[in-house]
Amino acid sequence: MDPERLAFRHAPDATLILADRVILRASLRVEAVFGWRPAELEGQSIRILYPGQTDYEVIGDRARRAMRETEVYRDERFMRRKDGQVVWMEGRGTALDRDDPQRLAIWTYRPLEAEGPAGALTPTERRIARYLVNGFTSKEIAQALGSSPRTVEVHRANMIRKMQVRNSFELVSRLLAAPGAVEG
Repeated sequence: MDPERLAFRHAPDATLILADRVILRASLRVEAVFGWRPAELEGQSIRILYPGQTDYEVIGDRARRAMRETEVYRDERFMRRKDGQVVWMEGRGTALDRDDPQRLAIWTYRPLEAEGPAGALTPTERRIARYLVNGFTSKEIAQALGSSPRTVEVHRANMIRKMQVRNSFELVSRLLAAPGAVEG
């Protein structure tokens, strides 16, 4: 096996080669990180690794804009494993054509559960955080989760305290942890 192919297959982070957001190749580490065998992901839309359609659209749009401006884009986001578990990940991507970043791109993913901001959050807070970073109101989150807006507000207040921020805006910024990626 040639050295480049060997390096890709055994990369220390889950590595994907994407063409128009479809997975062309997946490294062996993908199975440990996402629970999918590489062959199960190859040919699939990257959408399969996102918790929801909104996450897929919002994060994809943000990354596409940023990758036109910078050689390597980095952010932190929630992603979904094969077993349905939503985990906090660091994503890094580079476009082979910066004029059309999604035409062909290489992405690496690394779980950050223990070290990232979501590591301090309860599973319910993580679910709520996923909606917060996508701009949902407490009422919308409550409806989606089958709870009351007041319950969502209590969880949001707990997250603000745990993350040591002053308000919801700072909370979302901290959760996204992508300097310059949050549009004003």
